[in-house]
Amino acid sequence: MPTATRRGDTPPPRTGSSEVEVLRGFLDYLRTSMTAKVDGAPEPQVRTAHVPSGTNLLGLLNHLTFVERATFLGEQVTDWQATFHAAPEDGVADVVARYRETVERANAVLDQCTDLGEPVPRPRPGRAAPSVRWALTHMIEETGRHAGHADILRELIDGTTGR
Repeated sequence: MPTATRRGDTPPPRTGSSEVEVLRGFLDYLRTSMTAKVDGAPEPQVRTAHVPSGTNLLGLLNHLTFVERATFLGEQVTDWQATFHAAPEDGVADVVARYRETVERANAVLDQCTDLGEPVPRPRPGRAAPSVRWALTHMIEETGRHAGHADILRELIDGTTGR
């Protein structure tokens, strides 16, 4: 078992009082937590499965990149299971940079959304877009769930804990 390294723990954000400020504040908080868990993790452990399901730390962030793209940018994913594995040529810095770039693009879309009840504006023919409220709530749930997995996997890799 690796020796524990304690990172500073960041408490949940103090956001504005509007619904959109709370939802976006918590989503950005979880996004930052995810990148902090993956950034700087050592190869090859970052892509090694430490649990029977095959889940690995780098794959979690790769998967969240695809979920952000599908939810906010309208990109189609045909094989969700494949998104849980980063390409062999992609290092930690590559996957983290791609996630951050996707988050930036998703936030640009969200910046244009003034009504949480309206559908997410995304070009996806033949399929109705969810409301902005639903999309934000789903991304909070998805990112939070995988951030919990990432906490455990990072501790198993090198003992690093904290958000």
